Amino acid sequence: MRLTLITFGTQGDCRPIVALALGLREAGHDVLMLGERSAAPLAAEHGIAFEPMAGDIQQTLAPGGALHKLMTEGGNVAEATRAFGRIAEDNTEAWMAQLAQAARDADAIVFSGLTAYVALSVGEQLGKPVIAAGMFPISPTRAFPSALLPPLRMPGWANRASHHLINFVLWRMFRNATNAARSRLFGVPARKAMWPAFPTLYAMSPHLVPRPADWHGDWLVTGAWALPPQPDWQPDAPLRDFMAAGEAPLYIGFGSMAGFDRHKVVSALVQAVDGRRALFYPGWSGIDVGALPANFHVVGATPHDWLLPRVAAAIHHGGAGTTHAAAAAGVPSIVLPFAGDQFFWAGRLAALGVAPRHVAGHKIDAPRLSAMIAFTEQAATRERAATLGRAVAAERSVDHAVAAIARFCGRQGA
Repeated sequence: MRLTLITFGTQGDCRPIVALALGLREAGHDVLMLGERSAAPLAAEHGIAFEPMAGDIQQTLAPGGALHKLMTEGGNVAEATRAFGRIAEDNTEAWMAQLAQAARDADAIVFSGLTAYVALSVGEQLGKPVIAAGMFPISPTRAFPSALLPPLRMPGWANRASHHLINFVLWRMFRNATNAARSRLFGVPARKAMWPAFPTLYAMSPHLVPRPADWHGDWLVTGAWALPPQPDWQPDAPLRDFMAAGEAPLYIGFGSMAGFDRHKVVSALVQAVDGRRALFYPGWSGIDVGALPANFHVVGATPHDWLLPRVAAAIHHGGAGTTHAAAAAGVPSIVLPFAGDQFFWAGRLAALGVAPRHVAGHKIDAPRLSAMIAFTEQAATRERAATLGRAVAAERSVDHAVAAIARFCGRQGA
């Protein structure tokens, strides 16, 4: 089959799609990926055909960008609606035109994240099967509330209602831009309602999110999609020497997060780490690593499957990718979420006893972070993390997803 994959977002959004593309290619399928421009080097590294899309997610997350207020003051649905609505207004028509051209000869379209209504529109016009790839759950269920809300304890009916509410807000957020693009590109009337149920593959571990019993049969939990290990990868001499020089360090990294109060976060980290050995990955944060104390060793992009099993605990923002990587490594987490589904993943890890209760990234201080580090040092916490790690590491996630895509496409005549 010929498959077109489309996503737009941070590295946490793009890396799982590259992993899926690799699995599809190994199964004999032809794959083209459309994604945010920062994903181009990763796709090229793995030989995946790639087209960059309009928009700059790093600028969106940077100080003054559309998501800056979320990063500095905490996530709420209203602010997220305005921020993502601006992204839609700027890019929807360009994305839709690009996908319509790229997928013209494809057998199916696989989409994730902000490209949902673009992909559904194009699939509808071209008569192509469309399959969603979710990095966090959005399908309505009584089992838990919407992943875009803070972790709440609510009755089942309220949980289900929260999903419908958030999905309605998301549709309203993108509806005008979607319908304007559909009209200009395809000459079709405005769509008033969201598309009905469509096949959805959730790239998340069933050990973190068991598949709800009330989900549609086409909504599957496959396990997280991770890039294959790099058996020949070796650390550079400074990292190798640092790792060999003492006890397992803490890992600190916020991935694609940017625009937060760097001074406040760094101050809390330095005080709470309190002389412990620490690895620090600056990512997109813009943090001045030259100001960090000597017990912090700065690293560049390093394979999680090599690094995380060698650390004592991982301090991170709660992105789906880092959450699953830490879980698979069998190490405790400390989650400082900033926005979106990060609060959901923080709640999931805490419920499993492999992380303390989260503190929002914009509210962190040294005393709270010190207490969180102490939680990860407890023997019971480490035992629970190790048990979870063995279970998550055994999942054959990409294989399950590839097989499901073949089934969906075969059923729809692709």
